[in-house]
Amino acid sequence: MSRVFDDILALGGGAEPRLVYAETVPARAAQGAPLPADLDPRLWSALVGAGITELHTHQAEVWRRARAGAHVAVITGTASGKTLAYGLPVLQTLLDDRHARAIYLAPTKALAQDQARGLRELGLGRALRPALYDGDTDRGARAVARRHANLFLTNPDMLHVGICPHADRWGDVLANLTHVVVDEAHVYRGVFGSHVANVLRRLRRVCAGLGASPRFLLASATMANPAEAMRALVGEPVEIVSADGAPRPARTVAVWNPTLLDADTGERASAVAEAAALIAELVAREQRVICFGRTRRTVEVVQRIAREAIVARAPHLANAIAPYRAGYTPEQRRELERRLVDGELRAIVATNALELGIDIGLLDCAITIGFPGTVASLRQQWGRAGRRGEGLAVLVASADALDQYFVRHPLKLLDRPVEAAILDHASPEIRRAHIACAAYEAPLTVNDDAILGEGAHALASDLVAEGLLRETPAGITWARGSFPAGETSLRSSSSIGVAIVDETTGVLLGTVEAGRAVRTVHEGAVYLHLGEAYLVHGLDLDDGVARVQPFAEEWYTQVQSTTMTEVTAHDSRRRAIGVDLEFGSVAVTEQVVGFQRRALPSHTVIDSTDLGVPPQTFPTQALWFTVPDALSQGLDDLLGTLHAAEHALISVLPLHAMCDRWDIGGLSTNLHPQTGRPTIFVYDGHPGGIGLTRLGYRRFEALAADARDVLRDCPCSDGCPSCVQSPKCGNLNEPLSKDGALQLLQRMLAS
Repeated sequence: MSRVFDDILALGGGAEPRLVYAETVPARAAQGAPLPADLDPRLWSALVGAGITELHTHQAEVWRRARAGAHVAVITGTASGKTLAYGLPVLQTLLDDRHARAIYLAPTKALAQDQARGLRELGLGRALRPALYDGDTDRGARAVARRHANLFLTNPDMLHVGICPHADRWGDVLANLTHVVVDEAHVYRGVFGSHVANVLRRLRRVCAGLGASPRFLLASATMANPAEAMRALVGEPVEIVSADGAPRPARTVAVWNPTLLDADTGERASAVAEAAALIAELVAREQRVICFGRTRRTVEVVQRIAREAIVARAPHLANAIAPYRAGYTPEQRRELERRLVDGELRAIVATNALELGIDIGLLDCAITIGFPGTVASLRQQWGRAGRRGEGLAVLVASADALDQYFVRHPLKLLDRPVEAAILDHASPEIRRAHIACAAYEAPLTVNDDAILGEGAHALASDLVAEGLLRETPAGITWARGSFPAGETSLRSSSSIGVAIVDETTGVLLGTVEAGRAVRTVHEGAVYLHLGEAYLVHGLDLDDGVARVQPFAEEWYTQVQSTTMTEVTAHDSRRRAIGVDLEFGSVAVTEQVVGFQRRALPSHTVIDSTDLGVPPQTFPTQALWFTVPDALSQGLDDLLGTLHAAEHALISVLPLHAMCDRWDIGGLSTNLHPQTGRPTIFVYDGHPGGIGLTRLGYRRFEALAADARDVLRDCPCSDGCPSCVQSPKCGNLNEPLSKDGALQLLQRMLAS
C-alpha cells in the first residue's frame, strides 16, 4: 500500500474507528495473444499506431467466435478492453463489405459520444462512417446518416420508437445489418431489461423480413448468470467469454463507517460529510479522485463541502473539484470530461452516469457513498480507481440495512459473487405492448413465434378480441390510427401511465405507472426525480397528470396503506427450512389511506394526513410461506415477528438479484384467508412480475440466512433502518419485533 493511502486510512482509526476493513488486492499480469493474422491491414495499422501490438486473450477469443458467426458476450472487468473486443469483428466486416451496416446500442448518450470519439480516432477515413443517432440528432442530420453512415451509435429508446417502426426509412440499413453491439448489457435488467429484450426481438423480426440476420455482440460487467441473462435479452443462445486476460494494478479496498451517534435509532454521522472530507484529504495529497453519489443533490452537496475544505488548506485548488450529473448540457459535460482527462481537475463527484465505460482518464481513487444496490455496480465504480498504478477504493456506508450488513461482514461484500440479472420478456403486461408494436411494424403470423417467443401469436389474437389489433389476409395488424411505440415507455411495466409535469416550467419530468401513482405522486407527496425533490400539488388520474413544483425543505413523505394478496395460481411448492414454501401468481390489492411527513435527518413524524383513494389491484408473481406452530410457539408478538421477518427478507433480496428494494413488495399476516395459517408474502412490485421473487424462491435458504445475519448482527435493541425498518412500509413500520423475527429465522434455519 502506498504511503499516501496509509495516511488517509489512518484517519479512520481512534477509539471509535471509522475504518472497519482494508485489504490490498494484488496486481495481475496481462495475458497476451497476437493480433489476428487475417486482420485488415488498415485496422492493423490503426492499432499499431495507437500502441496496440497484441490483444488480451479474451479479445482474441471474442474475435475467433464472432468471426465464426456466433452471438458473443464478453463478460470481464472494468478497463479490460471490451470496446476493442467487440469492435474488431464489427470493423473488419465493415471494411470487408461496403454494403454492411452495424448498430451500437449504448444505455446513455454520454457513452455513445465516447464511443464515437474513439471510432473517429482510428483514422480509417471513409471506410468507417459512424453517426450518432439519438434524440439530440436533428431531422436533417438523421436523413444524412441513414443515407451515408455504416455504423449507427444509438440507444434502445431510439431503436424502439425511431428505427423498428420505420422500415420504410431504414430498409437499406436493416437489410444489410450484420452486427448489433449491446454495450453495458448488465444495465438491461428488471422492467427496463424486459422491455429491451422485446425491442431486440422486434429488431430481429424486422431484419428477417428484409432478409438479414444480424449477429449480436454484447459487453457486460460480471454477473452470476451471463449465459441465461444474455439469451433472455437477445432471444437466442449467446456464447460467453469471461476469462479476463487484461492486466490489473494493485488496489486497496476499504469499508468506512461513519460514527454511530445513537445506538437505539441507528443514526450515524453523515456519510456525505465523511466522503467530502476524504476527497479533500486525497486532493491535498495530489491524488485524482472520483466519488459516486446516488442523487444529483448528494453530488452537489459533496462537491460544495469538499471544495470548502480544500480551499481552507490549499486555495489554489479551489477549482480542482467539480460535480458531474444529469441536467448539464452536453457541452458542459464534454468540458468536464476534457478537464478530467487533461488533469485540470483533481476530483469529480458524479452520479452513476460515470459508472459506465466512458473514458475519463487515469484516476487514483474511487469513493462510493452508500452501497449502490448491487455488487456488480460497486465493482464498476471501484474499477475506476488505479488506472495509472496502485489504486484506492472506498465504500462510505450509510445507515441502510445492506450497508450495515456489509460493514459487519466486509468479506461478504468483497468475496461475494455478483448478482443475477433478472429479466422476463414474456411478462404479460410488458409483452402485450410490444406485440402491438410488432403488429404495427409488419403483419403478425404464427411463424413469428420463432423470433418473438412462444405464445406471441396467441397473445396477438387476444388483442384482436380486445379491438387493439385486427385480422387481415396477411396476418394480424395494428387496428388504430395512433403509434403504439410512442405510447409504450421502456421503463414502466404498464402501458397506462401518469405524466409528472413541473408546473413552474411545463417540463415533463417522467411518467409513473397508474397503479403506483397514488403511492408516489399523491397530492402532498415529495417526489424525487434524478435526485431532485418536488412537491406534488395535484394528481388527476382521469387526465393522467401529476403537477409538481421544485421543493427544498428538509422533510419527506411516507404513505400509509393497506395490502391484501389473493393467490391466483400455484406454480411450484417445496418444503424448505421447516416451512411450506410456494411460488405462483397473486393479485395484490393496495389502498393508500394517508401519509406522514417526516423530518430529515431524524425521521421523526411532523404530522399525518388522510387520503381518500380507491383501492387498486394488480397481478404479479410472489413467493410465500406458512409458519407452523412448532416454529412460532412462544413468540410474544407474532404479527410483529412476521412483519419484521418480511422486511428483512425484502432488504436482502437485492443481494441475489440485480434489483432495488423498491422493486419488491410484501405482506405478512397472522391468518391469511386462503392458507389459514400465519403467512409471509414477498412479491414483485411491478404488474405482471419480472422474475425477481422466482429467484428468491429458488435461493430461499440463502435468502433466509442473509436476513438472519442482518438481524443478528445489528447492534440496535428494538429495530432500526439498518435492520427491520423500511422506508416504503405501508404500515409505517408498525408493529415490528426484531427479536421475534430473529428467533423465527434462527428456528427455520435450524430445521
